[in-house]
Amino acid sequence: MRRTSTIVTAVAAIAAAASLMLTGCVAGEGQAAADPQSSAGVTKGGTLNIDFATYNPLSLVIKKEGWLEKALKKQDITVNWVQSAGSNKANEALRSGAIDVGSTAGSAALLARSNGSAIKTIDIFSQPEWSAIVVGKDSTITSVKDLKGKQVAATKGTDPYFFLLQALEANGLSASDVTIQNLQHADGWSALQNGSVDAWAGLDPIMANAEKSGAKLIYRNVAFNTYGFLNATESFVKDKPDVAQTVVNTYEYARAWALKHPDETASILSEVASIDPSVATTVITERTNLDVSNIPGDAQLKVLKKVGPIFVSTGDVRSQSDIDKALDTLLDPTFAKKADPSAIGG
Repeated sequence: MRRTSTIVTAVAAIAAAASLMLTGCVAGEGQAAADPQSSAGVTKGGTLNIDFATYNPLSLVIKKEGWLEKALKKQDITVNWVQSAGSNKANEALRSGAIDVGSTAGSAALLARSNGSAIKTIDIFSQPEWSAIVVGKDSTITSVKDLKGKQVAATKGTDPYFFLLQALEANGLSASDVTIQNLQHADGWSALQNGSVDAWAGLDPIMANAEKSGAKLIYRNVAFNTYGFLNATESFVKDKPDVAQTVVNTYEYARAWALKHPDETASILSEVASIDPSVATTVITERTNLDVSNIPGDAQLKVLKKVGPIFVSTGDVRSQSDIDKALDTLLDPTFAKKADPSAIGG
């Protein structure tokens, strides 16, 4: 296994593991450990806290194959994996310092940055169609307009929530025309099943599994999905740029692998998400576009500029000025442009 190329100009600082805590999840919790640095600027020792999520298939592949652990072994860096149940949870962990790197929807990253979270998007992991409006198999609701006066489950701070807001707007409605129940993704599906809500802004792979069970997707629009963003805390990017580069290198190695091995990727998703292999295959082959540029840039800004004003209108962000500042500072293409998959061995 080859180690990632040294970034000789990197400034690596001492980081305390005790500041990277996630209750019940972080290995070595409560043990402060210094990260001694070599004179060459290479991070030595410590822990990389990084998330994995069923909505981010590349994270599942990387975790399964152990590529990050192998790449960072020579630097004596331990990899601690923390599961994110949604973009909102990943944002919470990034803000608290519980993880250094986390995966979210682009909309969620913009929301977090607009509200003061010190994060940078260092890689794009997919262009998914992971959100849609879902109703039960026996529902008489057939369109977004039919949602007026209805109860709709959505996880605030995530792409399905913003998908719902855009879907309502596109059909002449607003958030005030429905009652939104703020439920985590899996709980939203449960609420739809037990009749607590009339519709659900779904997220794959839970949504694909629901569809197999008979749920109906009444509104789809890939343009309302805001890419898969890999985000890192500013302190991590500043203090350990060599490790950040290794993470991005590994993601790009995993992307190439997943594109060549869609069946194996679906199998890994099926195992982690506890869903039928056929459902996982649908998610990977029909609703997840991994063959996109990994470099954060104009394509993402184009989408986020449409979503930003919605944040302000709903009160999720204080002002358009905060949105504009976030758009100017969120994306950091440096690591993606330097991505070297060949630095990671299989």
